[in-house]
Order: sequence, then C-alpha cells, then structure tokens
Amino acid sequence: MLSVPLPFIAGLVVALILYRNLKGVEAPGSRRYLNAFLCLYALQGMIIGLRFGYDVRPLMLVQPVTAAIMPPLAYLTFRALSSAPVARPFLHALPPLLLALGVAFAPWFVDPLLLVIFLGYGLAIWQLTRREDITEAALQKTTATLRAARVTALLLAFFALTDALLSAFTLVYGNAYVPMAVTGMNIGAILIVGAYYLWPEREDAPADAPVEQGSVTTPEDEAALRRIGEALEAEALYAQENLSLARLARKAGMPARDVSAIINRVSGLNVSQYVNNRRIAEACRLLEETERPLTAVMFDCGFATKSNFNREFRRVTGTSPSQWRAARRKV
Repeated sequence: MLSVPLPFIAGLVVALILYRNLKGVEAPGSRRYLNAFLCLYALQGMIIGLRFGYDVRPLMLVQPVTAAIMPPLAYLTFRALSSAPVARPFLHALPPLLLALGVAFAPWFVDPLLLVIFLGYGLAIWQLTRREDITEAALQKTTATLRAARVTALLLAFFALTDALLSAFTLVYGNAYVPMAVTGMNIGAILIVGAYYLWPEREDAPADAPVEQGSVTTPEDEAALRRIGEALEAEALYAQENLSLARLARKAGMPARDVSAIINRVSGLNVSQYVNNRRIAEACRLLEETERPLTAVMFDCGFATKSNFNREFRRVTGTSPSQWRAARRKV
C-alpha cells in the first residue's frame, strides 16, 4: 500500500486554513486569485510529494515553475482587497516566465530567482498589512483577512529560506537525505501556521486600534465625522453585513485612511467600534419595540456571528441582549 507523503497533507492543511479565513471575503478579482492560489498550493504539495515521495523525476522541471506562480497569486489575492488594486496584474506573470526560462536554459539561475520571488512577494504582502491597505474586507472579517495575509507572508519567507538551505544541503550531502529534509520543511510549515493561529488574538477584533482620548480635534474633523455619520445612515449602510472601510469611505467621498483617522481622532473609537455602536443602537430599538427573535435582530443590524453581536452589545450597554430586553419590559 502506498503511503501518503507529508507534503500532500501540508499543502492541503495550509490551503484549507487560508480558505477558512478568507471565506466570505469578497472584492473584485480577489476570489478568482484566491481560488487559483489555493488550488495551486494544494497541487504543489502533491507535486512535491510525488517528486520526493515516489521519485517521479519529470516533475523536477515542473516543480520550480509552479512554485514561482504561487507568490504572485497570493499577492494579487490580498492586493485586490486593498484600496488601490494593482493596475496591470499581467506583469506578475513575468517572475514564473523568467523561472521557466531559467529551468530550460540556465538551471543555476533557478534557486536564486526562487529565493528573490518568494522573499520579495512575502515582504510585499506583509507591507500591505503594515500600511493597513486591506480595506475592502468586511469590517468583521478584517482580522481574519489580516491574519491570513500575515501567515501567507511568513510561509513565503519560510519556504524561500528553507529552499535555499535545501540547495546548500544537497551540494554538501547529495540527494540521499532530501526526502527527510523536505519532510522537515513541511512539518515546519504546519508548525508555523498552527503556532500563529493558536497565538491569542480576540476573534473579530478590529484591525485599527483606537487612539487615546484627548487627541486634538478641529471643527473640520467634526464636520468630516458628521459626513461619515450621514454616509453610514444612508440607505441603512450600517446594517449591511459586508460593509467595509473602503465602502464607507466611497459613500462618504473620502479616502479610507482619512475616514479611519477622523473616527479615531474625534470619537476615540476605531472604525469597527464606531459602526458597531450604530448597529447596537438599532438593535436596542428593535429589542424594545418589536418581538423579533434575538437572531433576527442580530442579522437585521448587520452582525454575522452571535459571539460578535453579544460581545459588542455588552461593550456598549454593559449587559446581554436578552437581559437588556427583559429589563426594558419590566419598566
């Protein structure tokens, strides 16, 4: 009976984790790039497993090229969720094309180029999260999206460095221990992903932290906040589950970073808290004036999960939705 090499499992595990964290995140082009990336990631695990687990030698020529396609796809996935999507995505086909030419005509060039591709795109994805450029994700999915971006960047850097070490290892010790080294690399990938997602971080926590109270504000800031508030009220924008910072900014006619900065400066809240305050106000009205079930109220106000609804309701009112309704009925 054939055994299942670890790269099969590692590829599928990482692909499923990224899919879970980006499920429900929609933006023009992002879903297309994500699906292609996840399929290719799983395929790459199979290619590595067949190559090193079952010694399928022709895959030696395929493996570097498919590997070089993954970083551009990962970058385009997260860049499509930013406030400024890439204008010419076809240019990102150049790295794998150069890699294919290297495989065909200059094998010595393959490993250094792979190192540059993986490290370069890993750094670019990490920078997207540092600059808070991922604004198209729904507010309640922002944390999950940022975590997926960061773990992807870490994995790209990890595989770049381990691939370079593997090349040096084979020069010294030959190919006899390569399967063992590849197994170690994939165990490392699984450990990185597991450690990152086990690291304590509040579910659905907002990506932008609130500033300290006492920040200096101007009449212009207050006027801008009123403008943002009017945009939030227009067509009950606050109640839309997929509301994102970018969408609110477009409705207000302001840059996304300005919207975030103004809300922070004037209210002392971050964008998620500011929007959720309005949602909770509507939830309180519905709980007091209607007989709608708690779950229906939750969805009517734009919350996607019961845990997030209860947490935000308690943050704003100091009590749970059911307790709040019961107390109002006694008045």
